[in-house]
Amino acid sequence: MKILFRLMVFTGKYWVLLLLAFVCLLITTASGLAIPWILGEAIDTVASQGERSFLIWAVVVVFSATTLRGISAYGYSYLSVVVSQKTCYDIRNKLYEHLQRLSFAFHDQAQTGQLMSRATTDVEAIRMFVGRGLLGLIQMFILFIGISYILVSINWQLALLTLAFLPFVGWRAISNSRHIRPMWLKIQQLMAALGTTLEENLTGVRVVKAFSHQAEETQKFSADTTLLYNEHIRVARQMALNVPLMVFLISIPTALILWYGGQQVIAGTLTIGNLTQFILYLGMMAMPVRRLGFMTNLLSRTISAGQRIFEILNTRPMIQEKIDAIEAGILKGQINFEDVSFSYNLTTPALKNISFSVKPGELVALVGNSGSGKSTIAHLIPRFYDVKSGRITIDGIDIRDMTIASLRSNVITAQQDVFLFSATIRDNIAYGATSASKEQIIEVAKAAYLHDFIQSLPDGYNTWVGERGITLSGGEKQRLAIARTLLVNPSILILDDSTSSVDAETEYLIRRALDKLIKGRTTFIITHRLPIIKNADLILMLKEGQIIERGKHDDLLAKNGLYQQIYNSQLSVTIVSGETQEEE
Repeated sequence: MKILFRLMVFTGKYWVLLLLAFVCLLITTASGLAIPWILGEAIDTVASQGERSFLIWAVVVVFSATTLRGISAYGYSYLSVVVSQKTCYDIRNKLYEHLQRLSFAFHDQAQTGQLMSRATTDVEAIRMFVGRGLLGLIQMFILFIGISYILVSINWQLALLTLAFLPFVGWRAISNSRHIRPMWLKIQQLMAALGTTLEENLTGVRVVKAFSHQAEETQKFSADTTLLYNEHIRVARQMALNVPLMVFLISIPTALILWYGGQQVIAGTLTIGNLTQFILYLGMMAMPVRRLGFMTNLLSRTISAGQRIFEILNTRPMIQEKIDAIEAGILKGQINFEDVSFSYNLTTPALKNISFSVKPGELVALVGNSGSGKSTIAHLIPRFYDVKSGRITIDGIDIRDMTIASLRSNVITAQQDVFLFSATIRDNIAYGATSASKEQIIEVAKAAYLHDFIQSLPDGYNTWVGERGITLSGGEKQRLAIARTLLVNPSILILDDSTSSVDAETEYLIRRALDKLIKGRTTFIITHRLPIIKNADLILMLKEGQIIERGKHDDLLAKNGLYQQIYNSQLSVTIVSGETQEEE
């Protein structure tokens, strides 16, 4: 029930609409309850007094009640849908906003398909409950109380005979709800797993085709759908058994009422109109009983969906902003790592006691084999992760004392794995500076040696980029990412192997552009390729999370250490391959 109460917090914002829907529901229910009473009274009056005029009155009243019931039912249906859509609109936005604030550590472990399932399928389950179940449960309660009172007022013996079966119906509904809830939870988990499989397959479709792995992927997807199918059949079997069973339990008294009530009519202690009323009201009682099976199923599914959604909303971002965090403004770029250690897990340290200083405007190269800690240093500067010990300062201020937005507005990373959105080239370049003018966009595109390529396209800067940028080559995506980064004009720039996917000529041109653009800006270059960092002010050679060598290019070569070994091996490979372009 705690989950339902938390869900109702979202619905409570629209209490006025909910109240209007409830009023319409009351009118609908009252109109429906009035009709059997009018029919019974009409039958008794006509049978005893033979007044045909009363029939006309009864027809008019029944028609009016039916019309009122139809109008109020429309209002109830419309308003309940509006409330449910508004509620789910808020839940989706809250969930999406929370996902945006969760740290890299969360997204490192979360599966995209699972998150998508919670934002779509689970939220849709909640919408169905708010639209059809929330006030529907109240209507069922009103109908039960109202019909029970009317039945007792008509004939308490027949009423007791009828209501004696309701405890069994209630027990069955509660038992079914407890049994079916874990089934729905499993279904929602299986749907999320299926979404993950589909998302991974579609994202990696080129790899699948390249390795002729279509049959294996189809078999994998089929296995997931089979599990989902079997679980749906289990739920359907349970529902198919539950609803008729409850209807059967409530229908048993009908035969008893006909037998016992008929004897009372013959004896003169019960009128034909009263017996008709009783049977009609008993038929109305069957409606909430039938819906009780549907409601228990809907309630179980809603609780399961709410549980999965609140698992996300209850997850606190590991990167917390201090209440009194300061706005950093425009930073100069003086960076100090002071005895910094970090680990992605509890066992393997990624960085161990790292210390170094960078002056504003300096170019720093982070060098080392995969897993040496280069990217980890780059991730710590904009606080994608928090250090486990030590501290990082920029311009003398601990980055944990700054607001996250102001810090990251000064630190921009050109990621190694370039992600482009399904939008125009212009929109992708201006992603971090949406107010940039066309002239500014063209300027950074020229700086990244991308302008001529864009101009050669049929729609120029308005050319639509396919999903994840698949219509562009690796080099073109890298240059677009560089242009996007440069447009933001950050104080601190991090280039994560940003020239790894371009040919030698393009790399040469980009490097020349970067030589001009990094002036006055603290820049980190992460690369495996040593020749391109000869002019760095500081080179940090990392191994297993530690700095084993530091200095400038010539100084490190003179030390005859690991840096020189790697440099010589790369230089020999370059000579053998014929790539002897002179380095500048």
